[in-house]
Amino acid sequence: MARNTFPIEEVAKYPTPGNIAPDDFAFSPDDSLLTFLYSPGRTLSRQLFVLDLKTAERRLFFDSGKETTEENVSQEEALRRERQRQLGTGVTHYEWSRKGERILIPFPDGLYVLDGLDAPLRKILEITEHPALDPRFSPDGRWVSFVMDAELYIVPAEGGEPRQLTRGARGTGKSNGLAEFVAQEEMDRDHGYWWSPDSQWLAFEELDETHIPIYRIVHQGKDVVGQSAQEDHRYPFAGQPNAKVRLGVVSIAGDEPTWMDLGDAEYLCRVQWMSNGKLSAQLMDREQSRLDLVLFTPETGSSQTLLTETSKIWINLHNMLRGFPEKKTQYPNCFIWASERSGYQHLYLYNGEGGLLRQLTSGEWMVEDIVSVDAKKGFVYFTGRKDSPLESHLYAVSLEGGEPRRITRDAGVHRVVVDHKFKYFVDIHSSITRPPHVTLRRLSSGSKVRDIYVNDDPRIKDFALRPPELVSIKNRNGVTLHGALYRSSGRSKNPQPTIVYVYGGPHVQLIINGWQTTAFMNIQYLRNLGYVVFILDNRGSANRGLEFEGAIKHDMGNVEVQDQVDGVRWLIEQGITDPDRVAVYGWSYGGYMSAMCLGRAPETFKLAVIGAPVSDWYGYDTFYTERYMGLPQTNADGYRISSVLGHVETMQGKLMLVHGLIDENVHFRHTARLINALIHYRKNYKLLLFPDERHSPRRLEDRVFMQEQIRNFIVDNL
Repeated sequence: MARNTFPIEEVAKYPTPGNIAPDDFAFSPDDSLLTFLYSPGRTLSRQLFVLDLKTAERRLFFDSGKETTEENVSQEEALRRERQRQLGTGVTHYEWSRKGERILIPFPDGLYVLDGLDAPLRKILEITEHPALDPRFSPDGRWVSFVMDAELYIVPAEGGEPRQLTRGARGTGKSNGLAEFVAQEEMDRDHGYWWSPDSQWLAFEELDETHIPIYRIVHQGKDVVGQSAQEDHRYPFAGQPNAKVRLGVVSIAGDEPTWMDLGDAEYLCRVQWMSNGKLSAQLMDREQSRLDLVLFTPETGSSQTLLTETSKIWINLHNMLRGFPEKKTQYPNCFIWASERSGYQHLYLYNGEGGLLRQLTSGEWMVEDIVSVDAKKGFVYFTGRKDSPLESHLYAVSLEGGEPRRITRDAGVHRVVVDHKFKYFVDIHSSITRPPHVTLRRLSSGSKVRDIYVNDDPRIKDFALRPPELVSIKNRNGVTLHGALYRSSGRSKNPQPTIVYVYGGPHVQLIINGWQTTAFMNIQYLRNLGYVVFILDNRGSANRGLEFEGAIKHDMGNVEVQDQVDGVRWLIEQGITDPDRVAVYGWSYGGYMSAMCLGRAPETFKLAVIGAPVSDWYGYDTFYTERYMGLPQTNADGYRISSVLGHVETMQGKLMLVHGLIDENVHFRHTARLINALIHYRKNYKLLLFPDERHSPRRLEDRVFMQEQIRNFIVDNL
């Protein structure tokens, strides 16, 4: 084995080498300032910085001594952080008001406002018993809204008494203004209320989960018992009832709300005010094969369906509805919409009545997101995969149609933020050979104005991090799959023991020409031990179109395993891999995949590290599971064959199970049931538990210990 070049403690540390660039960029309303969160100490604790775009002066915006930590947030906020996969501390969120120079910053002890570049931090809300969740400015900057103890409030941004806008939820098990679990976890919808453009109204979600049975999680690692050592969740299991949701509109005076008519829709997926004062909502059926874009009259609750999307596979949600104002544009009351009706996600222009004017983009590639829309000049700025499914670039397309113009040039992945005047954009760029760096560029040409941040993380050189080889292979069906191959620098000419690192599930893509593909520290560590490590995006993964993703429909853990087996066969054919020494290692869906690889392909995989797996899809949530598997009532055979529990008998080799006992997403029950099946078939296993961790270990000491144990298990058995 090769000598390791960095200690295992570095595998567990965040941020990983190179991933220390500033983030959360925002232009001030007049575009004179650029703010961002950054940690000069290269830790997870970030502070708010400001860059004067005229003078190029960068400085700390303020230093209050306050910070958000893992220890001082409420349980409600901790769960929101889990949903958002947020690890950052210090200043974790801030927001510019759309008018003026005012910034909102929440901390665990209250909501604070900065009234300008050199103004003192001013508290506008004291938090005592209950946290203020999801705080946001009104569009005119006069109010700050938040949810506290299940009800929606506003407080003057100048300071004053909070005003309660909704009633009837507190103490009933309901809530007003908060998104339900599946909306936060699966729909990419964090908000449960929405301001009208004129700041006079708020649409809000009334959430009723009281009919959903309680799933109790006991904190077995605590020193105490009772209420403080347990938490109750209303978890909607596949095939069981969902939360009941209503959409209301209330004035800032707090009058009785008006309720919108949602018809028989199962899911309230998106809510968005349009510039004409109408309220739009995206409503989906239980099977997720139909989505309606509906326009409501907020005064009466009456509705008009603008368009309907249907799919024989499923509907993927997006955040690309963009409306145009009634004035100062050649397309008054029109809107842009994204659809996968062609098999790939593209942009379409509609009139205000839902009539299709034209398709704006087309081809066998994916539009990712709309960055900004210049309604006056008639251009849409978006990120997409037009030139390669492994790269993300900024493009512009005319509302009149035509070929999109690529703006970013450097190969790799670009995340961008455009200013309000459509003059400049922030370009956060990385590739497998270049860690994230930040540049201010001209939107017209993509040319550089100045560097904002040049990555100088010494750990990249100190740890001798080397990018993988990006490869493409053909699976047994002739479909091209993309992979990343990590080999040690002093590699032998003989076939080597190999670890297949896998996720494999939908809505995720691991193989990109971006720094994250290089900065897999556990993979770099295992490579330095002398192992070959291989990652392959199988069918079912993201950004390759609906047909590629939809190959798993109603039959999960089948074609994904086939593709991973084909990846190993390719490695063997290249003389890279010893066929008798192949391991598979993954977390969450990757944990499910590791288990399925060991059960469905025991001739290929001899060892598995199975982290936080879904062992039986009956035990996971409605929205995610039913999108891919359908309802258990109509696809019982699919659920049976896609369950890990049905493949335990055929498992061979060594396996290690890893799980957090207070995981509220993939419950420990999944691993417990898998253990029962292993016992039934007398299969040996190693178990690694974390009593105080949720879906992914957050405490450094837990992560270090986990990495040590996984390393030892692999070294001892491969």
